[in-house]
Amino acid sequence: MNKIWETIKYEVQLRIDAEPSLQPYLTSLVTSQESFLSCVSSVLASKLNSDALSSSDIKQFILEVYTECDGIEESLLQDLEFFKNNDPACKYFSTPILFYKGFQGLATYRAANCLWNNKRHTMALFFQNRASEVFGVDIHPAAKIKGGVMIDHATGVVIGETTTIDENVSIYQGVTLGGKGIEIGDRHPKIKKGVSIYASSTILGNIVIGANSTVAAGSLVLKDVEANTRVAGIPAKVIS
Repeated sequence: MNKIWETIKYEVQLRIDAEPSLQPYLTSLVTSQESFLSCVSSVLASKLNSDALSSSDIKQFILEVYTECDGIEESLLQDLEFFKNNDPACKYFSTPILFYKGFQGLATYRAANCLWNNKRHTMALFFQNRASEVFGVDIHPAAKIKGGVMIDHATGVVIGETTTIDENVSIYQGVTLGGKGIEIGDRHPKIKKGVSIYASSTILGNIVIGANSTVAAGSLVLKDVEANTRVAGIPAKVIS
């Protein structure tokens, strides 16, 4: 972790050297921060502040949640590394933290999920709502998402309450992981390790998308998908 944090600060100093006019902004959010978690909290606070809570209030609140809940730092680092390793446009660790709505929305979800699990449902839903407004990604705080997930571009992504997502999963813009509207209880998809879900796909119901499978762009998936399978179409069918 310390190596990645030192790398982030080094990258941001290079950004400051290249764009001196952004020095106050980048210094405030990154290079003046004491830790990786403090940095992420500061970036989120600069985006999520509103009439309800100021930037300083949100930063302190999110940092406390990150610090108190086991596993959040590790999950955030896994998310960051997965972005860096799997998005061809992402050349630096600092890029998702500063500029990617998908990482920022996921980082907000991780705080909201901790709050939800500790019965602080109102505050969890407040952060879900603000992330939806600001980042365009709507993740219910009760969803279970392991570390090492990439939500690329983020705009229009919806992830329902009883969804589970394993590690090394890529989700692109416009994806819905939802219910069928006629079910109660456990009603959302289960996304296994290594799955890729491409833009504008819709996956509905308590179904399993098997490990290392691919859902092609624009697909509608209503049934289980076996591992190591590619599906496409409306409704989705196996193509390989």
